[in-house]
Amino acid sequence: MDWKQHRTMRIVAAAALALGVAGGSYGIASAASGSGSSSGLSTVPAVAAQAGRPHGWSPQRSDETLLTGDTASRVRAAAVAKESNATVSRVETDADGHAAYEVHMVRSDGTLVTVYVDKQFEVIGVETGMARPAGRPAPGRTA
Repeated sequence: MDWKQHRTMRIVAAAALALGVAGGSYGIASAASGSGSSSGLSTVPAVAAQAGRPHGWSPQRSDETLLTGDTASRVRAAAVAKESNATVSRVETDADGHAAYEVHMVRSDGTLVTVYVDKQFEVIGVETGMARPAGRPAPGRTA
């Protein structure tokens, strides 16, 4: 085998290896970002929301718990009714004392929104931008 054939085989092998790694990475990423909303409401899977990490994105806090079941569905529905042009990122308890629950959302223009919902599943406040700890005013907060 001459040097040209050897070089060509090395290039082909390197390209195949790179393609295999890229394909495997894509497969793993696709599996991790699979969607699943049984409620039919607009949601963004947690993994997908983390992958995009919009400006100001924050991970779930350890002192807040993701909601599930009927409670999650009712809290999500209240938030979507209030912010119909936004996509739900996550629904969880609120540890800051604003409300019983909070829904992190992203409006169609990219604005981050936190909707606060009480135990009667009524929206009691909306905060644009990053959520703030209790007691600290937020410029975009409305009832």
